[in-house]
Amino acid sequence: MGTSDAGTATGRKCPICGAPVEHRYRPFCSKHCAERDLARWLNGSYAVPVVELDESDLDELEDFVEGAGDASEDDDESSHGGR
Repeated sequence: MGTSDAGTATGRKCPICGAPVEHRYRPFCSKHCAERDLARWLNGSYAVPVVELDESDLDELEDFVEGAGDASEDDDESSHGGR
């Protein structure tokens, strides 16, 4: 099961090992690399990190959101002739 020019995507490299991409397993070079990628997803290696907020951060965020809401209400009144 060797790679031929007809089966490879020119200029593309496997994101797992860097070998030329095989069309059949695109964007990977082989079933092995595709399964390695799947295993990384399943075991959480590709998880997005989460930043925990403390109470003061939440209060600050709430004040910011309320302030943004007040500004948009002022804009609405001025653009509608103060209705």
